[in-house]
Parts: sequence; structure tokens; C-alpha cells
Amino acid sequence: MNKNELVAAVADKTGLSKADSGKAVDATFEAITDALKDGTEVRLVGFGSFVVTNRAASEGRNPRTGETIQIPASRQPKFKAGKGLKDAIN
Repeated sequence: MNKNELVAAVADKTGLSKADSGKAVDATFEAITDALKDGTEVRLVGFGSFVVTNRAASEGRNPRTGETIQIPASRQPKFKAGKGLKDAIN
């Protein structure tokens, strides 16, 4: 499912127009992104949790040349599915 399909599904389930559903989906993504930027965990009970983890700097290899390269430290978003989502899928 892509974003347009998600917007259409939200419009069908809520009775909102596609334009309003698109704004709601965009606002939801923006709110989650802003919270993660601030280092706040986003916990949606029954669905899952979004968190930011720190990845340490490491050493890797360029597969073409075999040359050793330095991979800088970074912050990575992670999602952990909640019990309700796991139960719905299984």
C-alpha cells in the first residue's frame, strides 16, 4: 500500500474527502516525525512504538574496490509492533 492508497482507505473508512484525508495522513506523519526529531518515543497502544536509536560509528568496505571506509554515527528510527497489531496479522 502506498500513500495514495492509504489516503483513499482513510477517506473510505471515515467518510472524509480525499483532500481532508490526505491532510490528516500528512499531519499524522509530520507529528510522528517531529516527536522523533525531539527524541520522544511515539507509543500508539495496540499498534506499536516508534523510537530513535543511536548507531555507533563503524568501519565498512567498499564492495567494488575493497577499500576500508568509515561509516559515521547516526540516529535511526525504529518501529516495534504492538500486541494488537501482531494479533491482527496472525
